[in-house]
Amino acid sequence: MEPLARAIEAALFAAEEPMDAGALADLLGGADRRDVEAGLCAVQADYANRGVHLVVREGRWHFETAPDLAHLLRREREQVRRLSRAATEVLAIVAYHEPVSRAEIEAIRGVQTSGGTLDVLMEAGWIRIAGRREAPGRPTIYATTPEFLDHFGLASRKDLPGIAELKAAGLLDRIEDAEELPDPPGASESRGEAPQHRDEAGN
Repeated sequence: MEPLARAIEAALFAAEEPMDAGALADLLGGADRRDVEAGLCAVQADYANRGVHLVVREGRWHFETAPDLAHLLRREREQVRRLSRAATEVLAIVAYHEPVSRAEIEAIRGVQTSGGTLDVLMEAGWIRIAGRREAPGRPTIYATTPEFLDHFGLASRKDLPGIAELKAAGLLDRIEDAEELPDPPGASESRGEAPQHRDEAGN
């Protein structure tokens, strides 16, 4: 491994949080950013078949346990908590439309959204308050978090699946009335339609 790649490896192991190429370049004495990016790719390739992987989420790099070994390191079995139908819909709307206000979420769902639903998603660490809309009343707007991307194994929101992939994975089983979701940001074509209007119970 080249000296710069070794330095990058050491810096990321010691870092308390993920770092982007620019921050690494500064930390390593003003190294050329392009050289740092090449070094990151070299380290990533070197760790591809190891017990830990070098991964990037929204331009920030960090080491994490290889997915097929993660279960070995869990000290206690995680209890799976299935999201309610409302929470699943709200999470999908935030992910595909962020930043989005509560009123905009309700307009897309066609039903009022309780504050408790948003609280559940924020407690899970999957959505966050992203500021306020520059509009009358300055409504709060919501966006997804790096933890959301990490949990679902996404490098960025551009990797969000399309409707066919979601159905194939069984992730839309509880949203029987939903016809389509929009394509991820950056997609060239739109395949989406908003869910049909209904009440909170789905009627």
